[in-house]
Amino acid sequence: MIREFTGDGERLDVLLSRDGEISRSRAAKLIKDGCVTVNGRTEEKAAFKALPGDRVALMIPDARPAAAQAQDIPLQILYQDAWLAVVVKPCGMVVHPAAGNDDGTLVNALLFHLDSLSGIGGEMRPGIVHRLDKDTSGLMLVAKNDQAHAALSAQLADRLMEKHYRAVVYGKMKEENGVIEKPIGRSKNDRKKMAVDPEGRWAKTEWRVLREYPDRTLLDVHIVTGRTHQIRVHMASIGHPLLGDPLYGHKHLPAAPRLMLHAYSLAFTHPATGERMTFTAPCPFCEEET
Repeated sequence: MIREFTGDGERLDVLLSRDGEISRSRAAKLIKDGCVTVNGRTEEKAAFKALPGDRVALMIPDARPAAAQAQDIPLQILYQDAWLAVVVKPCGMVVHPAAGNDDGTLVNALLFHLDSLSGIGGEMRPGIVHRLDKDTSGLMLVAKNDQAHAALSAQLADRLMEKHYRAVVYGKMKEENGVIEKPIGRSKNDRKKMAVDPEGRWAKTEWRVLREYPDRTLLDVHIVTGRTHQIRVHMASIGHPLLGDPLYGHKHLPAAPRLMLHAYSLAFTHPATGERMTFTAPCPFCEEET
């Protein structure tokens, strides 16, 4: 991928990292590796200052990740057959290998415990039909062959898969249930975050109060769409961020041992038998909340 910039008198590493797409250290490494040209000539010094009007081009090499390796990591498997598996991802586990998380992921565990996985997701994401945030625990559906992967992905896209979560949010709700329908897109101020954005993708979240406490509420949350950080963004947008959320919470939140979000139930149609299947995984933090 090639990205183009216009010089403004700043150092190259500063210029290339200003929009937040890459870090300054990553920019410096790419410059040193000969991936940057100024007016068509390669420049390998991060401190070089491109003059106003200079044409700067950055070539970002395609990633060449190695195939994920099987690792003997404990994994709770609720169900499996020749087509699919339903597993419980613990809080703190990343779903698939990526920069900074080369191993110890759910994919590494799946490769060890299951006899086959679909290949549609690529070498680093075999079997992965949908994702959960690192600090969200709960149910995940895994495809064991490409036909199952395609069918389950279609159900997900057509909103035929039903997913409910348990969430503990700050404060008391004014109603017993509600619907949040706000578009979500990448935050323009922090690339690590998502945000409610009129230009973002349509997102819909339904919630229902299960139990109230003086400073928090336990909710059942049903996501109609599946946008990145959807529940966290939507609940924060109405003044009820999830407890234990470092990205979308605030300093006045009551203490919590973890991100208080758990994928509690999952319903889908089996791609081979046509049977409607429903699974639940007990909420690890709800016992003390109920």
